[in-house]
Amino acid sequence: MAQQLNVPNILALTRIALTPVVMTLVLLSEHIEHAFGLALAVFIPAALTDFADGYLARRWKLTTVFGAFLDSVADKVLVIGGLLVLIEVGRAWSWAAFIIITREVAVMGLRAVAALEKATVPPSFWGKSKTTFQFLAIGFAMIRPESELGPFFFDEWLMLVAVFATVLSGWDYFRRYWSAFETDEKVEIPADE
Repeated sequence: MAQQLNVPNILALTRIALTPVVMTLVLLSEHIEHAFGLALAVFIPAALTDFADGYLARRWKLTTVFGAFLDSVADKVLVIGGLLVLIEVGRAWSWAAFIIITREVAVMGLRAVAALEKATVPPSFWGKSKTTFQFLAIGFAMIRPESELGPFFFDEWLMLVAVFATVLSGWDYFRRYWSAFETDEKVEIPADE
């Protein structure tokens, strides 16, 4: 485990560790005047670690299976944690969170099936794009201006784009890797604990 703790993996772990801090600050927004601003001040560097850890892992040739797993989990923890607290304070739609979380679970399942076939499902352009839009929508929801743009606030427009990119990226993954489900081989699937 110690040799797995390189800089990119530490950045991913930092993203996970900062998520409850962001969540707590958003939840405190009803009691502390600048809590949303503080939450955003923590959320921005947490989100930026997503771009930094992958870049550094490739540049320094530190890409590992553990690192890819940790990076993917850290993204999902930050996005889902952010969405859940924003729903709690009335700044995100539960239906949007449901679509985003369902897509994440479905693609995790696809990766698990592909792994049974000794195949991998690498990140795609749409997968990276949906994460970027999700981060932007969550961040802007924390500093929501009072005026709306038509029927929605700016962050809500971004959330609609994020949901679209999320669905599109999920469709793209399943379109490209559906063959993982078409094997006749019997595979042993571990039972849930």
